[in-house]
Parts: sequence; C-alpha cells; structure tokens
Amino acid sequence: MRMRFAVAVILGGGIGVGQAPLSLTIVSLLALLLTVAAFTIFENWKSAAWFGWAVGIGYFGSTLFWIVEPFFVEPERHGWMAPFALGFMVGGIALFWALGFGLAAAMGQTKSQRLFGLIVGLGLAELLRSYVFTGFPWGLLGYIWLDTPLAQLAAIFGPHGLGAFTIGAVVLPFLFTKRLVGLGLAALLVLSGWGFGTFQLRDSEQPSETTVRLRLIQPNAPQNQKWDPQFAAGFFQRQLALTATASEKPLDLVIWPEAAITFWLDSEPELQRKIVEAAPGGAKVILGARRIEGQRFYNSLALLGETGQSEYVYDKTHLVPFGEYIPFGSWLSRFGIYGMAAEEGGGFTAGGSHGLMDLAAAGKVLPLICYEAIFPHLTRSESRPDWILQLTNDAWFGQLAGPQQHLAQARMRAIEQGLPLARAANTGVSAVIDANGNIVASLGLGVSGALDVDLPKAKNATLYSKTGDWGMLIVLLLGFASLLTIRMRN
Repeated sequence: MRMRFAVAVILGGGIGVGQAPLSLTIVSLLALLLTVAAFTIFENWKSAAWFGWAVGIGYFGSTLFWIVEPFFVEPERHGWMAPFALGFMVGGIALFWALGFGLAAAMGQTKSQRLFGLIVGLGLAELLRSYVFTGFPWGLLGYIWLDTPLAQLAAIFGPHGLGAFTIGAVVLPFLFTKRLVGLGLAALLVLSGWGFGTFQLRDSEQPSETTVRLRLIQPNAPQNQKWDPQFAAGFFQRQLALTATASEKPLDLVIWPEAAITFWLDSEPELQRKIVEAAPGGAKVILGARRIEGQRFYNSLALLGETGQSEYVYDKTHLVPFGEYIPFGSWLSRFGIYGMAAEEGGGFTAGGSHGLMDLAAAGKVLPLICYEAIFPHLTRSESRPDWILQLTNDAWFGQLAGPQQHLAQARMRAIEQGLPLARAANTGVSAVIDANGNIVASLGLGVSGALDVDLPKAKNATLYSKTGDWGMLIVLLLGFASLLTIRMRN
C-alpha cells in the first residue's frame, strides 16, 4: 500500500512539471499516460479515489510548493504556519482529484466506461475546485500546453475544455485492444488541435493598429522592506524617477503596480500630485493603493486626475482567503492569526462591482488586481473591453514557481478572451501580452525599470468569451448523465 501511494505521488509530481516554470509538457504527458494505465487496474471506487488523492498530492505538491513563501516574509509572525498551510492546501485540493477518480470508477462497469468516466470525473472535479469555497483554479491541467499552439483551443473551450482535451488524448490509447490504433487516434487529435492553434497564431506578428503607448513601472520593492519606513520613501522616489524618464514616443498611460504607494489613497494630495507631474507629456497615471472608507479597508486600483486626486477607483472584488481576509478574523486575531496582506482583524473588504474603466482614447479596460487574474470568469463582462489590465505584487510569491505560474495564467486569460493584457508587477514579471498569449515585452524578476511598449491589437470576441464555463459544464454533465443511464440500465 505504501509503495502504491509513493508511486502515485511520484506520478502526480511528474504531471506537475508541465506547469511553469519548467513547462515540460512531454514529461507531463508521459506521467499522465502512466497514471491512466495505473488507474485501469482499479475497479473499486474507494481504491480509485485513494489513488487519485495520492496523484493529486504529487501534482499539487509540485505545483504549489511556493505557497510557503508568504509565511517567511515575516517568519517570526507567520513562519510556524508554513508546513501546516502547505499540507492542508495540497491535501485538501487533492480531494477534488480523489472525487474525480472515485467517480470514474463508481460510474463505469467496464474498463472503457471507467476511462470515459475519468474524462468526465476529473473535468467536473477541476470545475468544482475553481468555484467551491470561493474557488482556487491555480495550475489547471490544460496550462501544460501554454507554450504550444494547442493553448489556442482555450479561446473556444476555455481552460477546462483544454483540460478535458488533455485527459481525452491520454485515455484514447487504452480504449482499444490494439494500442497502436488508440495511439494513432490520440496523435491525430493532438495534431488537429495543433493545426488549429497554428492557424490562430498566423497573425501574431502583424503590427498593431493601436496608438496606445504604455509605460509599466516595476520598482522591485522586496516584501520585507516595502512597508518599512526606512525604505518606503526610497521606493516611492524610485517609482517617481522611473515615471519621469524621457520617452521616445508620446505616452498615454503610466502604470504602477499593486499597492505601489504605502499611504492611504487620497490621504497625501501633494505626493499624488508629484506622481501626475512626473508623467511625461501629461500621460495619465494608474496605480495600486490601499483605500480606507469609514471602518473598511480596500485593496484598490486608481486612475489619477490632473491634480493627483483619484478620479476613478476599482476595489478588488475577489480577495485572497487567509491572505487579505480571514473568516472570523477578529476572533482569530486573539490567537495571533492574521491575514498576511491585510489589516489586523477582519482584513480587507471586497469591492461591490467589477465594471470597465473608460480611458477615452486608450479604450475601455477591464481592471484586475493580483489574484483575480487566476479566475477565467472574472475576465468576462457584459460589454467587451478593449484590453485587460492587471496590477500585482508577486513579491509575496518568492522568486521560483509562483511568479512564473501567475504570469502563465495571465497569458491564458488573454487567449481565452482574445484581448491584449498588460500587467505591472512590483518585483516582476511585468509584461505586455498579445491576444494570442505571447509576451510582447517584459521586465524579469528582481529588477527595477520602466517598460515602454505599444498595446497590441485585440481579436474578435472568442467563443469562450461568450459562453464562459457553461458550455463545458453542459458537456461534462451530459457525459455524466450518459454513464449514469448506462449503469441504471445494467
């Protein structure tokens, strides 16, 4: 039993190396093939669920190991929580995979039915973890294709459809007595998706017709120094200097990252006026800041007016659980448990709406703050934006996998919506991404600088931008209903 568990964990870890920063898609697919082969020996749903949980532990352990990083920003305060957080996070999220594997074994009475059930079960499990308990769709399986043309399928089916496509491709070889037939069909499926993606990418190098010129500011303020009064003034001056740098072309927007200023928004009019005055040629400035209103605190994005005062404010609507807020925070604070990025006690308050920001000639923008970019449904809106803007502070995530995976997910949002995306990150990676998910220009991790780049053009509205996850949910539920009908008849 222990040997089986260890092997399952290793297989899950192998699947996980397909995620950024390694992005070893071939290794991930081989591990998936071996996982499916091992799954076929389980006819009992309990054994299959146990196997799925072990695979999930390996997968999420190799993907989410970086979550210990925030606990060591203030190790004397939060360090003791790190092993518990990693263990509960990985073990808890792996339960969704246990559900998927167990459901597949329970619904199928034959090997082929169980394999089909694995596509359905794991697909539903990934959808569930994207929404249940506020959702956590980090490291979805389909992301292993990001650096290949196959990622363009997300514009049609979304990330969950891409994940189901992946499972379907590795299941096919096991559905036929002659494995070569199954392998041939799997190869044909992958090549068809590859061809479609290549066709979609054909215009990725065409020049943009846009005249919007952006400057992204990356101050590189380490999280353990960012709020320290000894360093905060220096980081502010660094951002001012980067903002004031001469530009070869006229700028439309200067964009500072999440929580770029350490004072409360609109509490220091003179400092905010200096920010606006530093922008070359009267370019508008967008920045991230904390905002206070009565007894409530907000993580906000603000467009500054000519005098420096905010003229548009977006308050983050999807907060990080146990980071920006903690349920029963006031009570838990008595035991020394606080949200790491929040005020003591209850933490930040979620904003009430998620609308578009009208920047006139610069177009209509969908604003996102940090964590919000991992949720595909948050990039959908009633009226289509011209581009997406993400402000983030990835200093919390360390220098290894966390920032790279966060960037990868932002790239997927661009593909899904067919829209360019600009992201200003405190410590990197700041980037401008085109509508096909390609990085047009970027500033790497751990450097400070200003990145001037023209905004790429948008594509026509994608199918996924219109249907969201509803289309894939209906397909998976139909698959589930088919399996249930067959089982009831038998």
